[in-house]
Amino acid sequence: MIEIGDTLISSELFSEQFVCDIATCHGACCQEGDGGAPVTSDEIPLIEAAVPSLTPILPTEALTVIKEQGVTYKDSDGDNLTTLMPTKECVFAYKKDGIWQCALETAYNAGKSPIRKPISCYLYPVRVKKHRKFTAVEYHKWNICKCACTNGSNLKVPVYKFLREPLIAAFGKEWYSELCKAAQSFYASDYYKKLSEK
Repeated sequence: MIEIGDTLISSELFSEQFVCDIATCHGACCQEGDGGAPVTSDEIPLIEAAVPSLTPILPTEALTVIKEQGVTYKDSDGDNLTTLMPTKECVFAYKKDGIWQCALETAYNAGKSPIRKPISCYLYPVRVKKHRKFTAVEYHKWNICKCACTNGSNLKVPVYKFLREPLIAAFGKEWYSELCKAAQSFYASDYYKKLSEK
């Protein structure tokens, strides 16, 4: 683990490689999983404010679910997650040319939404977990993302470089600069050299 301020970062952000391959996975992360995407309490009013801009994008069924159930729900741990459709995909997901897209991001890119998407989605495959004394920043492995791992390996792009913009959005430029320095130290370490030989 690498320590930067009050964050503890998994070295897998340096050792693992990852680049989304949407043409292969078809945006399966919007549909698969045990629940919706984690949402912070600060993000909820931003998502609610974005809903009117989603009317031309989302199907009527999704807009009805949002109206009836809201933009989030609480799981058994008390965490806020994006609301799901009866068919289990995220209520903000819609299909275009056979690929799942995020309506929030579509509206954001058009200058009509105050939020791009939940930071948990933007940061994937990194998961952030806040503890009492520190925040854990960890690499999350998911079977549906095997194609992204293969793509990242072929392109030689480590996780922390693929996630440059979301990591800066979450932690700031200074933090990311320190992360890059930590990456160089990691790559120069005997541990990484032994890891590379396997």
